[in-house]
Amino acid sequence: MKASHEDRKKSSEDSPNSKHSSMLSLRTLVTASAVLAYISVKHVKGQSRPDISAALETIPQAVFIDRLSFNVMGENATFRTNALDNNTLFNPTSTSPPFFQVFDESFLTVLGGNASIHEIARNDTFAFAHEAPIYDPATDEIFFASNDGGALGMSDLDHNNVISKISLAAVESALAGNASVVNVPFTTLDLPETIQMDEHIYQMTNGGTGPFNSSLVLITSGRGPRPPSIALVNPLPPNNVTVLLDNFLGRQFNSLNDIKIHPSGKFFFTDVTYGFLNAFRPEPLMPNQVYRFDPQTGSVRVVADGFDKCNGIAFTQDGNTAYISDTGVVSGRFGNNQTEPATIYAFDVDPQTHAFKNRRVFAYVDAGIPDGVQVDTDGNVYSGTADGVQVWNPSGDLIGKFFIGTTSANMVFAGDGRLVILGETAVYLAKIAAKGFPLGGQS
Repeated sequence: MKASHEDRKKSSEDSPNSKHSSMLSLRTLVTASAVLAYISVKHVKGQSRPDISAALETIPQAVFIDRLSFNVMGENATFRTNALDNNTLFNPTSTSPPFFQVFDESFLTVLGGNASIHEIARNDTFAFAHEAPIYDPATDEIFFASNDGGALGMSDLDHNNVISKISLAAVESALAGNASVVNVPFTTLDLPETIQMDEHIYQMTNGGTGPFNSSLVLITSGRGPRPPSIALVNPLPPNNVTVLLDNFLGRQFNSLNDIKIHPSGKFFFTDVTYGFLNAFRPEPLMPNQVYRFDPQTGSVRVVADGFDKCNGIAFTQDGNTAYISDTGVVSGRFGNNQTEPATIYAFDVDPQTHAFKNRRVFAYVDAGIPDGVQVDTDGNVYSGTADGVQVWNPSGDLIGKFFIGTTSANMVFAGDGRLVILGETAVYLAKIAAKGFPLGGQS
């Protein structure tokens, strides 16, 4: 999504003394309650708290957060007032990121017994790792886009964002030396003029998925009068491009945001006004909606509407359930409003028409907004938020977080047991037990 990086990193409204007092109060409350909880062997779904503690001993970067310990903070506590403030993220143990926050024992199944998370690339002066993560198993590389329209993205109405890639083989080689932090170089792609050539030609890229028939699927937000589009890109040089769609029956989309391929082979994508809100697209002319595109017939239709700002999209492996994040809280140059949605909605997908039905709230996030969305083979749902990546079980219960201490807009599974997390100015690799599934639909 194109919510401003600066908007999501506003400084705290609390004074330093107030913030320090708040963290001390919360830390004292959690620590005291946790001690009591561990002394008095309470059972959770058949497993005791000490058993959870024992399981965590094999995962040094994991911290168990007993929800009972912070259900009541008391009238004299200082509560969080700004969910978009990265200085007041919920970290009651004051653990240094990156680490795993475990809220429910089922998250241990996601992590596995030897889970780890490491920073693998960083550039503090450039938000090079924002969105559109795609894993190409043929080359063992991760492709991604820089921030488009936000702070440190070096992109605006007159300047474009870029697509880069990182070799996971190089990452694995670097990590083999037992380093906790490595900085593997990333390579910027030189795309043809249909998407990129010089600063006056190509459009902002914000979403991506696949590979689809060996090609990367990129979705662009447009720039100025240039239309948003869906394009296929060869992951190998010369990275030739085929544009599949750039209009709805002659009308430009607002600024396309994210895309996934349904098991049927149809493309589903979100269109939202962030290009206008971040001052690189004209005033919007259509509602914020979710569309279906059939690359075989060229048919384009709306499958869901009624959003404030529809953003991330994902399907379960069988394609029967769709998830859409609504990031209405963030309005770019017009500021933030915490009373608007920061919510993931679930839908049933009609097997014939693919219309999204039975809309219901799936999850509401406590930190920032839910941006990009992914689903694992067990149906757990992952979303990028202001503190990293949050994970919910299929029932919508928060079970854990990949806590990196800063905003993540998206993430992607990179083969079995590897989750790559984009963190704007850094990239992280989590080695876990959970698995993703191919995102290319039917070939």
